[in-house]
Amino acid sequence: MGCWGIEAEAAMLGQPISMLIPEVIGFKLTGKLQEGITATDLVLTITQMLRQKGVVGKFVEFYGDGLADLPLADRATIANMAPEYGATCGFFPIDEVTLGYLKLTGRQSDRIALVEAYSKAQGLWRNAGDEPVFTDTLSLDMSTVQASLAGPKRPQDRVLLSEVPKTFNALMELTLKPAKEAKERLENEGGGGTAVEATKANIQHESPSCVIEGQEYPLNHGDVVISAITSCTNTSNPSVMLAAGLLAKKAIEKGLQRKPWVKSSLAPGSKVVTDYLLAAGLTPYLDELGYNLVGYGCTTCIGNSGPLPEPIEDAIQCHDLNVASVLSGNRNFEGRVHPLVKTNWLASPPLVVAYGLVGNIRTDLTTQPIGQGKDGQPVYLKDIWPSQAEIDAVLQKVNTDMFHKEYAAVFDGDESWQAIQIPKSKTYEWADDSTYIRHPPFFEGIGEPPKPIKNIEQARILAVLGDSVTTDHISPAGNIKKDSPAGRYLQEQGVEPKDFNSYGSRRGNHEVMMRGTFANIRIKNEMLGGEEGGNTIHVPSGEKLAIYDAAMRYQQEHTPLVIIAGKEYGTGSSRDWAAKGTNLLGVKAVIAESFERIHRSNLVGMGVLPLQFVDGQTRQSLNLTGHEVISIRGLSDGIQPHEILEVDVKGPNGVASHFNVLCRIDTLNEVEYFKAGGILHYVLRNLIAS
Repeated sequence: MGCWGIEAEAAMLGQPISMLIPEVIGFKLTGKLQEGITATDLVLTITQMLRQKGVVGKFVEFYGDGLADLPLADRATIANMAPEYGATCGFFPIDEVTLGYLKLTGRQSDRIALVEAYSKAQGLWRNAGDEPVFTDTLSLDMSTVQASLAGPKRPQDRVLLSEVPKTFNALMELTLKPAKEAKERLENEGGGGTAVEATKANIQHESPSCVIEGQEYPLNHGDVVISAITSCTNTSNPSVMLAAGLLAKKAIEKGLQRKPWVKSSLAPGSKVVTDYLLAAGLTPYLDELGYNLVGYGCTTCIGNSGPLPEPIEDAIQCHDLNVASVLSGNRNFEGRVHPLVKTNWLASPPLVVAYGLVGNIRTDLTTQPIGQGKDGQPVYLKDIWPSQAEIDAVLQKVNTDMFHKEYAAVFDGDESWQAIQIPKSKTYEWADDSTYIRHPPFFEGIGEPPKPIKNIEQARILAVLGDSVTTDHISPAGNIKKDSPAGRYLQEQGVEPKDFNSYGSRRGNHEVMMRGTFANIRIKNEMLGGEEGGNTIHVPSGEKLAIYDAAMRYQQEHTPLVIIAGKEYGTGSSRDWAAKGTNLLGVKAVIAESFERIHRSNLVGMGVLPLQFVDGQTRQSLNLTGHEVISIRGLSDGIQPHEILEVDVKGPNGVASHFNVLCRIDTLNEVEYFKAGGILHYVLRNLIAS
């Protein structure tokens, strides 16, 4: 289940995690997947259904006779997507399939027997025909699941494989529409030229040439520039990983190759994956197509894809190309995978390889060829897609010895890890010149009694944001731009741009991370008319500044700050820095239509007040532009969970109004955390007192 880092740290120090008792939603699975349909197709379908249902703050239990034909790895793939479909957790009952996996992975027989006995005694065992009682239910016949991707910017936006080109063309038409309207206005005002028509031909109207490895290639809108087999559960699921290897083998045998402009990689979630791909004889084929092992763990899916070849980056920027990535990860939020890649698609590992072969998302892989074979004949996806029988045959290569070998030394690390010199000290020895780990300011004044909670008076709005603002929008993990506040800071510290690394790698340096807060190049602040980038308007000066620079000016002016947002604020990764950075910028409250569970908890844990619009009100219905002065009343009277508070608003024209909000501090424990200035402040003060 979802637990963020600071909650885990507090739990290690003896503090229980508290939450409202959740509703439990039952998701009934029946039937079985058709030939050629993968666990990824299933999980993307489930994610879409649960997002539409609305399961934030709820548990989801999967049940039904369909589980009998659902392997443990597929169940894990579904459960692992809980943050994407919004649930606190997704889980499955224990059954013979579970025990079979424990045997495969080398667990001791007495431990397996204990799991079986305990789960049966506790009512956790799945029996055929069980119909548990739930708060609410929904169901899916797995035989109806079709080949799918999700994109271009949210995991729940599932698109049928056959509909991907049409979806992209529609997106491009929306992109070209403003240019068309501007041209028409010019014509109406006496300007020359012909209005741009947003047609399929137009989508490919610019084809800048890129020289890659001595050859010249055109680059178009919709070209795939990143194709990555990456993630945790998708790349630990033997069926889809072996399917990717088999597809690569068949592609090589047909004479196909990855397109030269596609940057490809393989980052398994487990070293066992490497073992069984090698044992099945599939590694050489993946290597030949460019899906070489780059490491284990978070890579492209969290923005660690590294730079694209310079000619490709130049072409994208000079011609404002809308290029794509296709990856087998869990998340495809804006700006997450690569700052220059606007459309990002989640797909199964074999489809990732297929898109690397065709090199664009404009091609309908269900009806159009993906390339020309060595015999001169067109090759279609169906010609190289492995059958279930072929996958089952190589699945036999996965054995217990592989798990024994890799698990035995899992905590040892490699030679570099073992060579690290560890000072003999009970506390960490801070290095003042480090640009990676710096002493954070979170515990300044921790020895003093917490200050009483006061009303928020005369606050300014730092940003007005829309729906589905993700933790990646708030605190990006990827590349650091040279001209960003974080980039300028690093250069001032003597770090060359080539050595910037990523926000994720520098999350131990608060100076970098607070400068990166709200710095995603795809974030849209409505105070700037929907312009992309981490900027805002300083009020009342009217000056356009980077959000960090504006926040620092407001701090100099002793002005508290608030954020205004729409639905699903804080969706995505359980990223501590999305709350930590918000706190360090001086934001005292976030007012949104709804919150994702973990980020709401994070905000409270960092002493930032989450508030929710009530009575159907929104930033639009209240005409909030970001130029208002905000005061929040009722805090000094003693805050309570789910209390209604009053927000006073003074517009730029001096007109006053007010509206009510729901305090989204959900439990009495959270009240105590908030009063203490955050959960770690609360825990440490208690430790000091004891």
